[in-house]
Amino acid sequence: MPRELELDITGMTCASCSARIEKKLTRLDGVKVEVNLPLETAHVVIDSELSDDDITGAVAKAGYGATVRRPGAGGAGGAGPEIVDYDPRHLRPRFIGSLILAVPIVAISMVMSWHFAGWQWVVAILALPVVTWGAWPFHSAAYKAARGGSTTMDTLVSVGITVASLYSYFTLGRAVADGHGWTIPAEYHVWFEAAAAITVFLLIGKLTEDRAKNRATAALKALLDLGAKSATVLREGDAAEGAADATADGTASGAALAAGANGDRVEVQVPIDELTVGDVFLVRPGEKIATDGEVLTGHSAVDEAMLTGESVPVEVGPGDSVTGATINTSGVLEVRTTRVGADTTLAAMADLVSRAQSGKPAVQRLADRISAVFVPIVFGIAILTLLIWGFVTGDWAAGLHAALTVLIIACPCALGLATPTALAVSSGRGSQLGILVSGSEALESTRSIDTVVLDKTGTLTTGVMSLTGTELSPADFAVLARLESRSEHPIARAIVAAAPEIVGMGSAGAASTGPSVTDFENIAGGGLRATIDGAEVLAGRPDLLRERGIAVDYPTDSVPRGATIVALAIDGVFRGLSYVSDEAKPTAKAAIGELHSLGLSTVLLTGDNAQAAEVVAEALGITEVRADVRPEGKVSVVSELQEQGRAVAMVGDGVNDAAALAGADLGIAMGSGTDAAMAASDITMVKSDPQQIPQAIRLSRRTLGLIKGNLFWAFAYNTAAIPIAAFGLLDPMIAGAAMAFSSVFVILNSLRLLRFS
Repeated sequence: MPRELELDITGMTCASCSARIEKKLTRLDGVKVEVNLPLETAHVVIDSELSDDDITGAVAKAGYGATVRRPGAGGAGGAGPEIVDYDPRHLRPRFIGSLILAVPIVAISMVMSWHFAGWQWVVAILALPVVTWGAWPFHSAAYKAARGGSTTMDTLVSVGITVASLYSYFTLGRAVADGHGWTIPAEYHVWFEAAAAITVFLLIGKLTEDRAKNRATAALKALLDLGAKSATVLREGDAAEGAADATADGTASGAALAAGANGDRVEVQVPIDELTVGDVFLVRPGEKIATDGEVLTGHSAVDEAMLTGESVPVEVGPGDSVTGATINTSGVLEVRTTRVGADTTLAAMADLVSRAQSGKPAVQRLADRISAVFVPIVFGIAILTLLIWGFVTGDWAAGLHAALTVLIIACPCALGLATPTALAVSSGRGSQLGILVSGSEALESTRSIDTVVLDKTGTLTTGVMSLTGTELSPADFAVLARLESRSEHPIARAIVAAAPEIVGMGSAGAASTGPSVTDFENIAGGGLRATIDGAEVLAGRPDLLRERGIAVDYPTDSVPRGATIVALAIDGVFRGLSYVSDEAKPTAKAAIGELHSLGLSTVLLTGDNAQAAEVVAEALGITEVRADVRPEGKVSVVSELQEQGRAVAMVGDGVNDAAALAGADLGIAMGSGTDAAMAASDITMVKSDPQQIPQAIRLSRRTLGLIKGNLFWAFAYNTAAIPIAAFGLLDPMIAGAAMAFSSVFVILNSLRLLRFS
């Protein structure tokens, strides 16, 4: 069974770094890896006997540091290990110090009127701390890469700064050897200003890049920090006393012990990671709900903005489900824990968002392959530039100047940041809007989608059904209600809710689930079957009963328009029909209209009868309807559309939609649906709002467009700049500024997604 590992990586600075780590790890037996440059993480899938130490050791051999992120340590974008050289706390003083020294270096070197006898020695002294201490992060990273047998962007920068500095110091030494002493003639050209300026430009580029990357990943970090840190658990006497004994100071308050001795429930503060399923905890007004659970007592309004993006609190009471990290705004609630740790909704959201940032579209995988060989190619071009200038023109100094410019201008930083920063911003913004995209493959799928297939109940309609009529006697309806009480389907809830009025008894009696209901069976997409008081009871679609050999006859004009039919048979005899219906969601029509405006065809796919489906389709503006379709038939419909050459997105919310969601080119699950539906989907809509469907497609397409724009800029920049530098038409200082700006530009361009709405 494959296992997954999350690593925090240190020392990465560019696309070549991430490509190097991926190459090193994928050479190991049974290892697949995706490295995220801006988040400085790696997601590793291991299908072999390799240990964690084997994985981190391989990363170390590549010249980088790696630590395994343990459960509870936070998701991607968490603190992770400190990056010593590239930590902003180390870069900032280097930048300030280098800037203070570089200003007079550049001014003295480039303003002729400032030249004085021996000015070269002054700038040489001022430049020494800049090209050593100031540029140390680049030298250190280049050394670590070289130790691992690789070259990176830092190799280009380090070599450029080092060669420019050594050449200049060598020139001063040659002038002294030629007998010029303190006063050095102008023909002894030095490049201290270039080395100092390049260092300053790259340092400020790194600092700006770091701030921009923090903004890009801020939404995810905020999501990971939403959870409560502790919970007020209600425990009985002995359990409470035991819990108190286990606290850090080993003591409990006298009141808690006294209450425990009397057998009363007491409140115990428990760290969130110590909660277990079944614990009952207290939530006071203004507090975060500790974890997913079910309300036992109390009524309140819960602010679910972090989950759905909706600002209006949701009323909850006994029996309602609540989600961890949402905020209790008014009453006091007692909640029983149903999910903890990695099983919670918040953890699932964070995992989806983190994983979405780790994937790579095909266009980025191409960029990574280019980046892996780009640095050696640049070195080759730089050496070739030097040789051509030297042998053709005889001006070796000018050739070295051009070669250095090639090294500086060609750094492929922007290539490595083009995709992951866009994905980071997109997935973070998506999570704020309640749209969770599983990965880059889902993003790419939205580009080719031309048909959207939509389930009806719970997706386009409210799913809150009500009984609109029945032909059954009160006794038969009571039997139907007892059968339906075993199901959580919206149709079942509508029938159970109507039982007191039809049968004339309390809801508890109508919904009795005592031992008289046995052999219960949920027939997927069709209905329910059970033995009730010794009688064989079957309820569901009329066709289901017919398939079981039961004659079901009724005049079609007697069925209320748009109603869903529930047929009942007892001991193989048809007893009559009941009718339920629900309404379209308020935003459904606008959502369908927006899908059409995006150039997408829509298909309504439902297991409901044709008349009910057509009523909904007509109201929403959907022209193609597939009704009376069973779960396996939904997969067949999706396959049929794909065979017609259509790229299909399937939208659903139920267990019966899971197979179709998995089989479609793009699966979109409504968040109010089942875990099976969400697990099978590529995109999950937390709010269950139909308008999120076109919104998700627009966000995905906007992200893909941004990635392509970033990559085009990065490729075009390098492609155009290298020949200009090789011909000696570019100054190294300008090259350094342009290279730093290219990375910052790519990140700032990605940040435009934060304004997506």
